[in-house]
Amino acid sequence: MKKILLSLLTVIAAATTCMAKPAQADTLLLSSKYIDPAMKVVVVKPDGYAEAVKAGKRFPTVYLLHGFSDDYRCWPSKTQPALDSLATHWGMIFVCPDGRDSWYFDAKDNPKMQMESFITRDLVPYIDSNYATKADAQHRAITGLSMGGHGALWLAMRHSDIWKSAGSTSGGVDFTALPQYIRVWKIDRALGDDPAEWASHTVMSLVPTLKPGQVNIIFDCGNKDFFADINEALHQALLKAGIPHDYISRPGSHTHTYWRNAILYQLQYFNEQFKD
Repeated sequence: MKKILLSLLTVIAAATTCMAKPAQADTLLLSSKYIDPAMKVVVVKPDGYAEAVKAGKRFPTVYLLHGFSDDYRCWPSKTQPALDSLATHWGMIFVCPDGRDSWYFDAKDNPKMQMESFITRDLVPYIDSNYATKADAQHRAITGLSMGGHGALWLAMRHSDIWKSAGSTSGGVDFTALPQYIRVWKIDRALGDDPAEWASHTVMSLVPTLKPGQVNIIFDCGNKDFFADINEALHQALLKAGIPHDYISRPGSHTHTYWRNAILYQLQYFNEQFKD
């Protein structure tokens, strides 16, 4: 354990000090029949991307989902070390879409807010067609914070043919456990007023559908976070179902200070899963 921790600390130090040049970031505007208006998406590439592509190199991809009331600029603007430095250090492409308070599933009665369909049917194919990605599930991961943590596990568990690895940090993996926030978080706008419909759209509801090894799962939550007990319940449900996963509870609350630390562990985990 000490060797693993030392290795991670070395990686973090390297990511903060060894980036000679900034990486490249594109801000895309993508139209789709599944959403309206068109969506802005930030794509962060490693430094030297163009030269590497000319040499035939391709990169794994990590999709980063933001939390409720935030937007596509969340991860690029609030991550430390900077997201471009992490892209260069790990040799990954990061994709940051705009979740629009959708919880990353398709709204029941709103054809202009079909977020799950947009991401799986339009965004992923677009990224693979326009960037030098390793375009297979083994080399794609998805993670997010809070609402985005729910979204990442929801999408990967339902689309393991797209993402083999998934993470969540402080994820709202069972929003029905906090019914007082259902309307605050606009769950009713997306799914109506039926509690059974709400429950069927939680990550927790997907546990019985999983097979061992279907998705490489890592998730964490701060022990002072209002989602702490909910994440512990997901951990216990996965254990009972015999689904392998990595779960971490560490000191912290629902803050970017916590998430900036958590993402470093998750990227190391994804890097191990990406190895051929």
